[in-house]
Amino acid sequence: MALDGIMLSMLKNEISEKLIGARVDKIHQPSKEELIMSLRWNGGNGKLLISASASSPRIHFTESFVDNPKNPPMFCMLMRKHLCGAKLIEIEQFGLERLLHLSFATYNELGDPIVVKLAVEIMGRHSNIMLIGPDGRIIDAIKRVTADMSSVRQVMPGMTYVFPPAQNKLNTLDIDGMELVSRLKNGRDIPLSKALMENLDGVSPIVCREISDIVTGGFDTRAGELSNDEYGKLVSAIEKITDTVKNNKAAPYIVIEENGHPLDFTFIPVNQYGGAMEVKKCESFSMMLDRFYSERSGADRMKQRSNDLFKLVTNLADRISRKLDVQRQELARSTEREILKIKGELIHANLWNLEKGMTSVVLENYYENCKPVEVKLDPRLTPTQNAQHYFSEYRKADTAEKMLKKFIEKGEAELSYIESVSDLLSRARTDDEVIAIREELVAEGYLKNHRKNGQKPVKLAPKEYISSDGFRILCGRNNIQNDKLTFKDSRKYDIWLHTQKIHGSHTVIITEGKEVPETTIQQAAVVAAYNSKGRDSSLVPVDYTEIKNVKKPSGAAPGKAIYEHYKTAYVRPAQFENLFGNK
Repeated sequence: MALDGIMLSMLKNEISEKLIGARVDKIHQPSKEELIMSLRWNGGNGKLLISASASSPRIHFTESFVDNPKNPPMFCMLMRKHLCGAKLIEIEQFGLERLLHLSFATYNELGDPIVVKLAVEIMGRHSNIMLIGPDGRIIDAIKRVTADMSSVRQVMPGMTYVFPPAQNKLNTLDIDGMELVSRLKNGRDIPLSKALMENLDGVSPIVCREISDIVTGGFDTRAGELSNDEYGKLVSAIEKITDTVKNNKAAPYIVIEENGHPLDFTFIPVNQYGGAMEVKKCESFSMMLDRFYSERSGADRMKQRSNDLFKLVTNLADRISRKLDVQRQELARSTEREILKIKGELIHANLWNLEKGMTSVVLENYYENCKPVEVKLDPRLTPTQNAQHYFSEYRKADTAEKMLKKFIEKGEAELSYIESVSDLLSRARTDDEVIAIREELVAEGYLKNHRKNGQKPVKLAPKEYISSDGFRILCGRNNIQNDKLTFKDSRKYDIWLHTQKIHGSHTVIITEGKEVPETTIQQAAVVAAYNSKGRDSSLVPVDYTEIKNVKKPSGAAPGKAIYEHYKTAYVRPAQFENLFGNK
């Protein structure tokens, strides 16, 4: 799963075809390491996403909606100052290096025409986005790199831009077969796919694995152990890829897991997975990457913005879990209280044979066929006082058991609520959804209210979907909205759905007095499964019943409901995108 140099060259051509001559209209920075540039040209407009994230560095057109922060970061403001209104005049790639230079024609503060460049470096954790002035100096970067961070290459405002250190690799599109074979024979003793990664420039791990699969039949033999015929097949396989690229036959392919989630992508059809994965051809490289990263990037983006809430709910869950463990241990010890009672009764039954000052005594336990039992005594107490002490400890243990059961029940309910908040937070995709969850935690007393005077609470509508039969399906975005949707906004004959014993959103089919077809129930169950903690499971049970059978327990936390007279549908969350798209 890496954007390699060859695919970047495809993206460069794809972007250049549309954007050369386009002007920058808007610039947003939805997350710490990500930019979205809106550009317009004669007869069209589009959005270019550029990411320097270590886990998903890339550049491509995007159609995904991204919720931007209320206050743009400083780097975003700098980009707007220098590039808004600028014309894109050239995009350069240097060999098969994973970097692009986007040149923009604009004007300086004196009105003189200048060219500034945007360097986009797609290199894993070293990825970066840098704005370079006409003098070749760095104006600023989305990631500043000081001497303390790297002794090889610093990236700071005012420094002259220098290219990343070159790697000693062979250009895959201009391969010297003899030199490659020599390197493999004399190189490290590692599998062929890894050796290709070390020696070929411009290809990703999936391409190297595919070449190895072709050459070794899937065994990924060590590079130095290939036969002469296999070395020949290796050079031939690479030359075939070279021919594919040079003759514009390369195309975007995405590898999809059984659960519907994208696993990897490349520019050639791959057969290394056999029938275990689906390999699907896409319309464009940008569409492929936009689909591949949209859900994952949305989650990462919102996680950055709601990091404090994630920490809060994680710490709360840990604290409650530790407290419950202690209480359960105490409850287990309290179950031994009957022994205390028996010992007190045995002392009473043997008062005639006991005296003050004794430290222990062996008595016959008439509750267990007169089996001898040792009873410890306090030498400072009389026999009667020792008996009363055991009875007192028995009553304490009895009371503790009753109280502990209540505490444990309350703690388990609170833990379940916090886990539901964590689940909802992990699926939040907009700032308003995060703000609504924050307000819910304020209302429940877990957070202080930092809302400014006069600032109104966020109002969010439930997620809405339309079934193939035309029925509206509503789904809550947070626990307070779940309660409102189920207990206030729905009618008693509407259909309520929820994942069975799995945290998730309340889902309601609005029936409007009509009979609901089985297809709509199945589709609504898919919605409920997809909007739950079971989203990544292959099969999820979803209970459904009429709203009149759903009740709110007295004093329960938001989102808690009990229900009866229900049926269960088993659905695959992966079907969601086929039914409703990427909503």
